[in-house]
Amino acid sequence: MKFVDEANIRVCAGDGGDGALSFRREKFVPRGGPDGGNGGAGGDIYLLAQAGLNTLADFRYTRVFQARNGQRGGARNCSGADGPDLVIPVPIGTIVHDVELAAVIGDLTADGQRLLIAKGGRGGLGNTHFKSSTNRAPRRIVPGSPGQIRELHLELQVLADVGLVGLPNAGKSTLLRAVSEARPKVADYPFTTLHPELGVVTVERHRSFVIADIPGLIAGAHEGAGLGVQFLRHLSRTRLLLHLVDLHPLDPQADPLADIRVIEEELACFSPELAARERWLVFNKADLLPEVERDAAVARILGALGWTGPYAVISAIKGTGCAALMGRLMERLEAVAQAAAVTDA
Repeated sequence: MKFVDEANIRVCAGDGGDGALSFRREKFVPRGGPDGGNGGAGGDIYLLAQAGLNTLADFRYTRVFQARNGQRGGARNCSGADGPDLVIPVPIGTIVHDVELAAVIGDLTADGQRLLIAKGGRGGLGNTHFKSSTNRAPRRIVPGSPGQIRELHLELQVLADVGLVGLPNAGKSTLLRAVSEARPKVADYPFTTLHPELGVVTVERHRSFVIADIPGLIAGAHEGAGLGVQFLRHLSRTRLLLHLVDLHPLDPQADPLADIRVIEEELACFSPELAARERWLVFNKADLLPEVERDAAVARILGALGWTGPYAVISAIKGTGCAALMGRLMERLEAVAQAAAVTDA
């Protein structure tokens, strides 16, 4: 299925049913009086965050959602039935924008979370409602009110603890396959990843985290070049970034140090906040270089960058160093969560 992370929809809540104008007419019951019932309320429309969904693709085909109207009131003081609510499932991580107000009205971040996006109209009043000691035969009713109509923009930002960034063919998808059950496409040409992929990394029982792979970035991505810029927003919820560096690029003239600076520049141009997020350097394809040459290349890059943060040297395709890296990440994520809990307290 094609990955779709944005969609525009129109939602129309149900109209309220009209109140009834009726008088009791029965044999042997003189002056029966008014007995028109109230109308039912129109159906509301909700969005429901649902686990297992990872795309807004269904909204390419259905863009208008209409809840059912409330029923009209009836004679004998019968109230009309309320219109049933309409519940629309969406992926966890969906942000809802009101187009007319140009404002965010909700962010669905947990499984089962519901968001009211259109309120149904109120039911009208039947003539029984207006009966009084001075008005025993009212002919007044109130029609039901119309339901709310809204134009909404849905945006999906996947939820992950760790985000993978790097140039095409840096080995992000290979690493995701090595450490999780996810099976993204892997090939020896650029842009094999066409949409974000999520994988759950299980370090041990009851200790796991979610990792996200987005399409590779290239120079000029923040201006629309390549594919990755379309999905950089998905990294905005991550706690830290793994920056994969290809120690043995396909292009012999390529320099891993220059490649790192390309990614840093693109992150900074897209979002200074994202560029300032905690980032680990991960030197991949270490198996393709002799140990002495590999260590010298890593030392040269770290020295040129003045890098003092965490880093790792791995071979994703062989799994070398991957388990140790995931263990370190788990410990770091737990420390960040614990610190956040103390701060909130």
